[in-house]
Amino acid sequence: MALFDKLGGLGGKVGGAGIGFLVGGPLGALIGAVAGHWLVDAEGALMRPAPREVVFTTGLVALAAKMAKADGVVLAVEIEAFRRIVTVEESERAKIDALFDLASRTSEGYEAYARQLGQLFRDEPAMLENVLDGLFLIAAADGAVHEKEYRFLQGVGTAFGFDEARFETIAARHVRLADDPYAVLGVARDVDDAALKQAWRRLVAEHHPDRAIAHGLPPEAIAIATRRLAAVNAAYERIRAERGRSPKAAS
Repeated sequence: MALFDKLGGLGGKVGGAGIGFLVGGPLGALIGAVAGHWLVDAEGALMRPAPREVVFTTGLVALAAKMAKADGVVLAVEIEAFRRIVTVEESERAKIDALFDLASRTSEGYEAYARQLGQLFRDEPAMLENVLDGLFLIAAADGAVHEKEYRFLQGVGTAFGFDEARFETIAARHVRLADDPYAVLGVARDVDDAALKQAWRRLVAEHHPDRAIAHGLPPEAIAIATRRLAAVNAAYERIRAERGRSPKAAS
């Protein structure tokens, strides 16, 4: 089912203002502006929450747009990366592009979008990591995460409620500052094997793509989670190899 079909499923002859009411805040305003009077059907729609995948995608698009504006230059490779991550049916591409354009031109700062997304997914921090991972992938599309982009991403992490250590763990999956697999797993270099394995298993459980699927999140969330899980597994296998242990033995 397409993303905007999810909006349509809320029904109730709800126009843009109605969808804004469902989500609320700056993200609701964006959805309402793009959705217009497209929604029809079911009664009592205003009493239902907006689908999580709609909120997730809107937040990711809005923050990607703000990051592009913060950097000052929107490169073709960044747009291509954005379109690889935010995967929608071709019939919906114009609406997603309109959402991106509108978010880049609003007076709202990125903090407002990030805070609202952080509140909506406060019980699922792994979903918020999905957003940051997606933004890192877009920022790094030209071969590097530049200083302004990195500061922007730090600000998003703060708005999500992540402390410095957690943000650096996320960043380590994308920015090869120290090329440190321990940073990817968020553990100290002197961690013992048992604690290392426990940390790895926890991250695999938290960030497995099946969680995104179970929560009904869109393909972009699943793709991001898949890349993140690969980074976690690669870091663990590298540490095992450095310690003279077979990665396969870890399973």
